[in-house]
Amino acid sequence: MNVTRGFTGRARVDNPGLPPGQYDAGDDWPVLSAEVTPDLSPADWTFRIDGLVREPRTWGWDEAHTLPESAYEGDIHCVTSWSKFGVRFGGVSLDAFLDAVGVHASATHAVAYAHTGYTTNLPLADLTGGRAWIAWEYDGKPLAAEHGGPARLLVPHLYFWKSAKWIAGLSLLDHDEPGFWEQNGYHERGNPWEEQRYSGD
Repeated sequence: MNVTRGFTGRARVDNPGLPPGQYDAGDDWPVLSAEVTPDLSPADWTFRIDGLVREPRTWGWDEAHTLPESAYEGDIHCVTSWSKFGVRFGGVSLDAFLDAVGVHASATHAVAYAHTGYTTNLPLADLTGGRAWIAWEYDGKPLAAEHGGPARLLVPHLYFWKSAKWIAGLSLLDHDEPGFWEQNGYHERGNPWEEQRYSGD
Protein backbone atom coordinates (compact mmCIF):
# COMPACT_ATOMS: atom_id res chain seq x y z
CA MET A 1 0.00 0.00 0.00
CA ASN A 2 1.33 3.45 -0.94
CA VAL A 3 1.08 5.89 1.94
CA THR A 4 2.02 9.55 2.16
CA ARG A 5 2.19 11.57 5.36
CA GLY A 6 1.87 10.15 8.83
CA PHE A 7 -1.29 8.93 10.49
CA THR A 8 -0.26 7.86 13.95
CA GLY A 9 0.48 9.75 17.11
CA ARG A 10 -1.89 12.62 16.36
CA ALA A 11 -3.56 14.25 19.32
CA ARG A 12 -7.33 13.87 19.44
CA VAL A 13 -9.36 16.95 20.30
CA ASP A 14 -12.87 17.34 21.57
CA ASN A 15 -14.95 17.97 18.46
CA PRO A 16 -18.56 16.79 18.17
CA GLY A 17 -18.07 16.41 14.41
CA LEU A 18 -15.24 13.92 14.81
CA PRO A 19 -16.20 10.26 14.91
CA PRO A 20 -14.50 8.31 17.71
CA GLY A 21 -10.79 7.70 17.19
CA GLN A 22 -10.42 10.32 14.44
CA TYR A 23 -8.32 13.48 14.13
CA ASP A 24 -8.89 16.59 12.02
CA ALA A 25 -6.46 16.56 9.08
CA GLY A 26 -7.04 20.26 8.43
CA ASP A 27 -5.80 21.31 5.01
CA ASP A 28 -4.00 18.00 4.44
CA TRP A 29 -5.50 15.26 2.33
CA PRO A 30 -3.39 12.16 2.97
CA VAL A 31 -2.99 9.81 0.03
CA LEU A 32 -3.68 6.11 0.59
CA SER A 33 -3.84 3.54 -2.18
CA ALA A 34 -3.77 -0.23 -2.34
CA GLU A 35 -2.42 0.05 -5.88
CA VAL A 36 -0.25 2.23 -8.09
CA THR A 37 -2.08 5.31 -9.39
CA PRO A 38 -3.16 4.49 -12.94
CA ASP A 39 -2.60 6.65 -16.00
CA LEU A 40 -6.28 6.99 -16.83
CA SER A 41 -7.52 9.90 -18.92
CA PRO A 42 -11.13 11.10 -19.04
CA ALA A 43 -11.28 9.94 -22.65
CA ASP A 44 -10.47 6.38 -21.52
CA TRP A 45 -12.70 6.37 -18.43
CA THR A 46 -15.92 4.37 -18.44
CA PHE A 47 -18.51 3.52 -15.80
CA ARG A 48 -20.78 0.47 -16.00
CA ILE A 49 -23.67 -0.85 -13.92
CA ASP A 50 -24.64 -4.49 -14.36
CA GLY A 51 -25.94 -7.46 -12.39
CA LEU A 52 -29.49 -7.27 -11.07
CA VAL A 53 -30.69 -4.45 -13.32
CA ARG A 54 -33.15 -4.34 -16.22
CA GLU A 55 -30.75 -2.72 -18.68
CA PRO A 56 -27.00 -2.97 -17.99
CA ARG A 57 -25.29 0.12 -19.28
CA THR A 58 -21.86 1.67 -19.76
CA TRP A 59 -21.24 5.43 -19.79
CA GLY A 60 -18.28 7.24 -21.24
CA TRP A 61 -16.98 10.53 -19.88
CA ASP A 62 -19.15 12.74 -22.09
CA GLU A 63 -22.28 10.61 -21.59
CA ALA A 64 -21.90 10.70 -17.81
CA HIS A 65 -21.62 14.49 -17.92
CA THR A 66 -25.05 14.78 -19.57
CA LEU A 67 -26.68 13.59 -16.34
CA PRO A 68 -27.87 16.18 -13.80
CA GLU A 69 -25.02 17.68 -11.82
CA SER A 70 -24.94 17.12 -8.09
CA ALA A 71 -22.55 18.12 -5.33
CA TYR A 72 -21.62 16.91 -1.88
CA GLU A 73 -20.56 19.37 0.80
CA GLY A 74 -19.62 17.92 4.16
CA ASP A 75 -17.08 15.70 5.83
CA ILE A 76 -15.08 12.57 4.97
CA HIS A 77 -13.46 10.05 7.29
CA CYS A 78 -10.66 7.57 6.65
CA VAL A 79 -10.19 4.29 8.53
CA THR A 80 -6.57 5.34 9.18
CA SER A 81 -8.01 7.94 11.61
CA TRP A 82 -8.00 11.21 9.67
CA SER A 83 -11.09 13.27 8.91
CA LYS A 84 -11.58 16.31 6.67
CA PHE A 85 -14.29 18.88 7.26
CA GLY A 86 -16.13 21.11 4.81
CA VAL A 87 -15.05 19.36 1.63
CA ARG A 88 -16.86 19.86 -1.67
CA PHE A 89 -17.11 17.24 -4.41
CA GLY A 90 -18.89 17.70 -7.72
CA GLY A 91 -20.26 15.06 -10.03
CA VAL A 92 -23.52 13.13 -10.41
CA SER A 93 -25.66 11.43 -7.80
CA LEU A 94 -25.41 7.66 -8.11
CA ASP A 95 -29.23 7.64 -8.04
CA ALA A 96 -29.23 9.11 -11.56
CA PHE A 97 -27.14 6.22 -12.89
CA LEU A 98 -29.22 3.62 -11.05
CA ASP A 99 -32.48 5.11 -12.32
CA ALA A 100 -31.18 4.76 -15.87
CA VAL A 101 -30.57 1.00 -15.56
CA GLY A 102 -33.58 0.04 -13.44
CA VAL A 103 -32.67 -1.84 -10.28
CA HIS A 104 -34.36 -5.19 -9.67
CA ALA A 105 -36.23 -5.53 -6.40
CA SER A 106 -34.04 -8.51 -5.49
CA ALA A 107 -30.85 -6.41 -5.44
CA THR A 108 -29.57 -5.83 -1.90
CA HIS A 109 -25.82 -5.23 -2.29
CA ALA A 110 -23.26 -3.99 -4.77
CA VAL A 111 -19.61 -4.63 -5.52
CA ALA A 112 -17.87 -1.49 -6.68
CA TYR A 113 -14.85 -2.12 -8.89
CA ALA A 114 -12.10 0.16 -10.11
CA HIS A 115 -10.18 0.38 -13.37
CA THR A 116 -7.24 -1.02 -11.39
CA GLY A 117 -9.14 -4.13 -10.26
CA TYR A 118 -9.76 -2.93 -6.70
CA THR A 119 -13.15 -3.93 -5.28
CA THR A 120 -15.27 -3.03 -2.26
CA ASN A 121 -18.73 -4.18 -1.20
CA LEU A 122 -21.63 -2.04 -0.01
CA PRO A 123 -25.28 -2.51 0.93
CA LEU A 124 -27.44 -0.99 -1.80
CA ALA A 125 -29.11 1.16 0.86
CA ASP A 126 -25.79 2.97 1.35
CA LEU A 127 -25.66 3.89 -2.33
CA THR A 128 -29.18 5.24 -2.84
CA GLY A 129 -31.34 8.06 -1.52
CA GLY A 130 -28.79 10.81 -2.17
CA ARG A 131 -26.04 9.11 -0.17
CA ALA A 132 -23.50 8.38 -2.92
CA TRP A 133 -21.98 10.08 -5.98
CA ILE A 134 -19.71 9.55 -8.94
CA ALA A 135 -17.38 12.48 -8.30
CA TRP A 136 -14.95 14.10 -10.73
CA GLU A 137 -14.40 17.48 -9.10
CA TYR A 138 -12.93 18.51 -5.78
CA ASP A 139 -13.17 22.10 -4.58
CA GLY A 140 -14.24 23.20 -8.06
CA LYS A 141 -11.30 21.60 -9.87
CA PRO A 142 -10.84 18.26 -11.67
CA LEU A 143 -10.25 15.47 -9.18
CA ALA A 144 -6.53 14.70 -9.01
CA ALA A 145 -5.39 11.24 -10.07
CA GLU A 146 -3.90 10.41 -6.66
CA HIS A 147 -7.32 11.04 -5.12
CA GLY A 148 -9.17 8.87 -7.61
CA GLY A 149 -9.45 11.05 -10.71
CA PRO A 150 -10.73 11.22 -13.28
CA ALA A 151 -13.69 9.89 -11.25
CA ARG A 152 -14.25 8.06 -8.01
CA LEU A 153 -17.14 6.65 -6.06
CA LEU A 154 -18.05 8.88 -3.12
CA VAL A 155 -19.88 7.38 -0.13
CA PRO A 156 -19.02 9.98 2.52
CA HIS A 157 -21.02 8.56 5.43
CA LEU A 158 -18.79 5.45 5.46
CA TYR A 159 -15.03 5.11 5.93
CA PHE A 160 -13.29 6.27 2.80
CA TRP A 161 -12.02 2.89 1.58
CA LYS A 162 -15.62 2.32 0.51
CA SER A 163 -15.34 5.31 -1.86
CA ALA A 164 -13.45 3.42 -4.55
CA LYS A 165 -10.93 5.46 -6.53
CA TRP A 166 -10.83 5.27 -10.34
CA ILE A 167 -14.32 3.82 -10.31
CA ALA A 168 -15.17 1.57 -13.26
CA GLY A 169 -18.51 0.12 -12.25
CA LEU A 170 -20.99 -1.52 -9.93
CA SER A 171 -22.31 -5.06 -10.01
CA LEU A 172 -25.64 -5.36 -8.19
CA LEU A 173 -26.22 -8.59 -6.28
CA ASP A 174 -28.79 -10.28 -4.05
CA HIS A 175 -26.12 -11.08 -1.43
CA ASP A 176 -23.05 -9.56 0.17
CA GLU A 177 -19.71 -10.32 -1.50
CA PRO A 178 -16.58 -9.02 0.28
CA GLY A 179 -14.18 -6.80 -1.63
CA PHE A 180 -10.40 -6.38 -1.40
CA TRP A 181 -10.04 -4.89 2.08
CA GLU A 182 -13.02 -6.78 3.44
CA GLN A 183 -11.26 -10.03 2.51
CA ASN A 184 -8.20 -8.76 4.35
CA GLY A 185 -9.79 -8.06 7.73
CA TYR A 186 -11.68 -4.82 7.30
CA HIS A 187 -15.29 -4.41 8.39
CA GLU A 188 -18.06 -5.31 5.95
CA ARG A 189 -19.77 -1.89 6.26
CA GLY A 190 -17.38 0.67 7.74
CA ASN A 191 -19.55 3.12 9.69
CA PRO A 192 -17.13 5.65 11.26
CA TRP A 193 -19.54 6.63 14.04
CA GLU A 194 -19.58 3.03 15.22
CA GLU A 195 -15.82 2.58 14.63
CA GLN A 196 -16.42 -0.30 12.26
CA ARG A 197 -12.79 -0.49 11.18
CA TYR A 198 -12.08 -4.20 11.31
CA SER A 199 -14.01 -7.43 11.12
CA GLY A 200 -15.75 -7.99 14.46
CA ASP A 201 -15.90 -4.29 15.44
